[in-house]
Amino acid sequence: MNKPNIILINCDDLGYGDLACYGSPVNKTPYLDKMAEEGVRFTDYHVMSPVCSASRAAMLTGCYPQRVGINGVLFPGDAIGLSPDEITLADVLKGQGYRTKIVGKWHCGDQPEFLPTHHGFDEYYGLPYSNDMGIQGKPENLHKRVPLPLLRDEDVIQEQPDQRGLTERYTEECVRFIRDQKEGPFFLYLAHMYVHVPLFVPNRFLKQAENGGYGGAVECIDWVAGVIFDELQRQGLDDNTMVIFTSDNGSRARGEGGSNAPLRGTKFQTWEGGQRVPCIVRYPGKVPAGRICDDLVTSMDFMPTFARMTGTTEPQDRVIDGKDISPLIFGDEGATSPHESFWYYRLDNLEAVRRGKWKLHFAKGKAFDKADEGVDELYDLDQDIGEEHNLFDDHPEIVEALKAEAERARQDLGDVLTGDEGSGKREVGRVENPKPLATYDENHPYIVAAYDTPDTKVMGG
Repeated sequence: MNKPNIILINCDDLGYGDLACYGSPVNKTPYLDKMAEEGVRFTDYHVMSPVCSASRAAMLTGCYPQRVGINGVLFPGDAIGLSPDEITLADVLKGQGYRTKIVGKWHCGDQPEFLPTHHGFDEYYGLPYSNDMGIQGKPENLHKRVPLPLLRDEDVIQEQPDQRGLTERYTEECVRFIRDQKEGPFFLYLAHMYVHVPLFVPNRFLKQAENGGYGGAVECIDWVAGVIFDELQRQGLDDNTMVIFTSDNGSRARGEGGSNAPLRGTKFQTWEGGQRVPCIVRYPGKVPAGRICDDLVTSMDFMPTFARMTGTTEPQDRVIDGKDISPLIFGDEGATSPHESFWYYRLDNLEAVRRGKWKLHFAKGKAFDKADEGVDELYDLDQDIGEEHNLFDDHPEIVEALKAEAERARQDLGDVLTGDEGSGKREVGRVENPKPLATYDENHPYIVAAYDTPDTKVMGG
């Protein structure tokens, strides 16, 4: 069979309302809008966690993050990471003859055993974690500062790259890979550093944006998509390449310019705004143009979908939670969501469950360092995407059915809030005596951006 090239573009903290084709009135995204016009735009696409490490581990393995042991955010020098025993979508594609590469943010563990080259990627160029993590550990440990290393494969090639030019360097790396692998098939995973704060935006985007530095970062993301599409056409690969565009979780939406509209909530939360994000798929001649799909799909679905598209299956020796969504992508008549339910976890706390259009919330955490609080809220997502009208008292039979679904989740993946351990978890990767990939000399001069402040400055260059 003719195996398509696959390019997966994953943004960092880009919200549901941040693209013009998803309703943004301030961000200009002509290339991504055209991508949506030429492919399918999903309006009910969910990631598996409202934070990045867990979300990325889930997308790569086709599993709920709790199943593979990564439930939150990994920091420099952490002892845990994505287990080498896990099988990733890159492993599956490599087994089908693909050349595989990741450019950008990894964030599934920075110890050598956990890096992309141990998870099915032939090549790696990028940062091992978020662009604000010039620290060892949590915010209270700011005195334990470490550099932000740029890696090629497993080697640190620069201890503190200038982030103002990093996205352009990523773009050059992607173009070079496409040219080198034009005989195919290839899998390219571009994991942007945008729009995670702090924002380092090239001046040309900063000057033209109507939405400040955030808008400049969004428009830089759009420009990168345009460069990739141009290169595919130049190399004669456009008709044999599937391109997927998405984000790892919702926007922080703390005044920097990000938007999850019309959804409720933000990154870190299990309201829709934390986990429902943009997803566009383009594959000329195969994916019918101009479609909008409102069926529930998830980031876990890429693993089995890519596997079956390329002549194999997802791993059969373990539980894979994702489903083959190729009928929805290709617009097959009568195709519907393969998901009967969806479980919303925050860390290892089960906060909500969904079946069909109904979503039941029974716990909510206001911050990662505060305990969850109990809630009783039921929403009809077909009629109330913004989760504004609580129907808990109106549908007791639906509440009971969803509570039973929650028990099924707890038996499988556990729930700290109820004390359930779960029987379906696999071991996370773990090493002894972990060390950051790079460290500063005690007297080395360096600059560290403020950690997670609402008024993070935008730097142009």
